[in-house]
Amino acid sequence: MAGRFNPAPLALLLLSGSLVMLFFVILSGESRHTPLRQTYFLRAETAGMSPDARPITQWTFFRVCGLNNQNCSPARPARALGDAWGRLREGDVDGAFEDLIGKHGGGSTSDYYWYMWRFAWVFYLIALFFEVVAWFTGWLGFIGRLGNAVAGLVSTIALVFLTVAVSLMTATFVKLRNAFHDENREAALGRYAFGFSWGSFTALFIATILFCMGMRKSKDGSPRSRFFNRPGRVKNEYA
Repeated sequence: MAGRFNPAPLALLLLSGSLVMLFFVILSGESRHTPLRQTYFLRAETAGMSPDARPITQWTFFRVCGLNNQNCSPARPARALGDAWGRLREGDVDGAFEDLIGKHGGGSTSDYYWYMWRFAWVFYLIALFFEVVAWFTGWLGFIGRLGNAVAGLVSTIALVFLTVAVSLMTATFVKLRNAFHDENREAALGRYAFGFSWGSFTALFIATILFCMGMRKSKDGSPRSRFFNRPGRVKNEYA
């Protein structure tokens, strides 16, 4: 009798791809080489918003940068989005930009953008941690159902955190882009950052399903993996 299919190798391959894409997002702005140079969440025209504002601003994971991720600010955890224009007071801006400013980030960022991006930033890192743990535990899937169960549990936890992170990130920067559009300023979402984020989510989602599939029993009801079924199969053939 043929042994059951073990999805652990395919799940590990997808999990590896998910991790690579997640690292691209987190390391955006840290290098001028492709693809990190092209990876940013939003590019917007910020000229004239304040004396210190760049003509073009690109928001990355740790930094606020200029065009092509150059002239970046120092790396800082969960940097305020309003660092792109600095401290503003009510009356300095009007229209849609009134929703951008607030008491956070030295008077540059409103409650909405401060907390949405801060939570998204933290959830990205938590998801990364559990994905790394899932990658190492995924090798247990080669042993059998128990290994797939452990890997499936850890990857499910990673999936939950990554789902929240990517959703919050999307909501934050789509709304920020719309605010710039409402003021007739050019703004565009970063194709690479969004593509890597949602691509990482998709790969992790499929990998989690595959690990869960590996928990099923084989057709003969045996809980063992294909590898450990081989000796019994040979014995039966010569019985």
